[in-house]
This record gives sequence, structure tokens and C-alpha cells, in this order.
Amino acid sequence: MSGSETEKEAHTTATEEAKPEVAINMIPVFVMGKRYDVPEGLTIMKAMEYAGYKFIRGAGCRGGVCGACATVYRKAGDYKIYAGLACQTVIEPNMYLTQIPFYPANRAEYRFEELKPEPEEIFKLYPEVFRCLACNACTKVCPMDVEVMDAIAAIKKGDIAKAAELTFSCIQCGLCASRCLGELPQYHIFQLARRIYGAKIAPQAEHLKQAAQAVEEGKYEKVLQELMGMGIEDLKILYQEREIEPEMAGEDWEPADKRHL
Repeated sequence: MSGSETEKEAHTTATEEAKPEVAINMIPVFVMGKRYDVPEGLTIMKAMEYAGYKFIRGAGCRGGVCGACATVYRKAGDYKIYAGLACQTVIEPNMYLTQIPFYPANRAEYRFEELKPEPEEIFKLYPEVFRCLACNACTKVCPMDVEVMDAIAAIKKGDIAKAAELTFSCIQCGLCASRCLGELPQYHIFQLARRIYGAKIAPQAEHLKQAAQAVEEGKYEKVLQELMGMGIEDLKILYQEREIEPEMAGEDWEPADKRHL
């Protein structure tokens, strides 16, 4: 063995010896009553996957958006029951948890196009809104910090716009309904309120109306067919050479080529 090889081997050995060992601290968690030892610092979702569970559907965002990974849990030595999203909540030692991907709640049936922009429409479909006891358990359980009780109060007062504003961050996880003493399906009520507000109360943007009309009239059909007929390489070139809106562009910025606006 040459001197250089010996030096290289010695250097490698020294480097390996100097590399610190990373200790993984394992902590116990209980999923549906069964204990698993998982690495500390994981979210509930990652801990469950580490334990062998598979999320088959409805939990793909991993960012607190879809609301399909609602979880209730208790902490060791704590009488309270907590709630959160599995994709965001970090595990704690001896946490007992179970998932509630769906909570059964009344969902009214209606033909949206026949509804009027009036609070009475909500009252007819969800009369249980007046069963609210103002206990605020719904707000306390919300993982998105929605002021649930206040939004219900706004609907009872007939202020659909206020309710839509307060519930903009609602992700339809259903945890509010799981804790409601009045047995309200808050998240379904909020969804209806936002739909009524967005379609029938909020001022409609004229440029969006014009854009929708252009689509209905087939203005973009020709260019779409051209794009569909192009090869992958031609599409890449077209994409790379496209005109890009400048970072500091004002609201009145328009591209030089306005054929497809």
C-alpha cells in the first residue's frame, strides 16, 4: 500500500471517528389505544406513518388546508381533551390520540340557484342555529382559530357577510360540531353562508364577468386546440420564452401580446 493511500485511510478513519453520533429519542404514543414508540419531534401524521398506518385518501395537503386529518387527543396527566390537525400537531410523550376524519352532522339539501340572498334561507335549512348556547366550545376546538361562536351569532343576527368573513379560514374538519352542546353542524352552516355571500351578495368584479363570458363564447377554443396539438419540446420552448410579469409591476400591467386576454 502506498503512502498516499495510507494517509487517505487514516484521514477517513479520523473523520469517521470525529463524526458525532445522532441519538434518536423514542417516545411512546397511543394510537386508538395501542402503544407505539416513535421518534420525538414528529407530527401526529408522520408518527402514525412511522408506526405503520397509511393515509389512503383525504389527507394529502400536509399543511393544514384540507381538514381531513382532524385528531382528538389527551396528554399524560391532563384531564382536558385537545384537538388539532395531524399534519400540524407535534406528538408528546404518552399522548393518547384518535382520528376523526369525518364527523356525522346534518347537511341540508337545497337547490342553490333557488336560494335568495337572505338569512331566512339559512334559518329554514338549519333551524338548529338557534340552539346555540354560546358556550364557545366550538371556538376552543377549532384548529384554524376561527371565531366559530361569533360567526354563528352573526348569522343569527342576519349578517351573512360578517359570517363569511369570520369563517374564511374554515377547512370543514367538523371538530366544532363534535363539541357542540346545541348539536349544530357549524361548518356546513358556514359553507352555505359563504356560498350565498360570494354568489349573491358580494359585488361582482366586472372583469371576471367579462372573462367568464369570453370562455362561454369560445374565445379561447382555438388557442387551446393549438396547445393540445403541440409536442412536449415545443411546449417547453413556448413556456420558457413566455413574457413574465415583472415583480414590481403595478395593477395596470398588461403583456405586450394581448391576443389571449
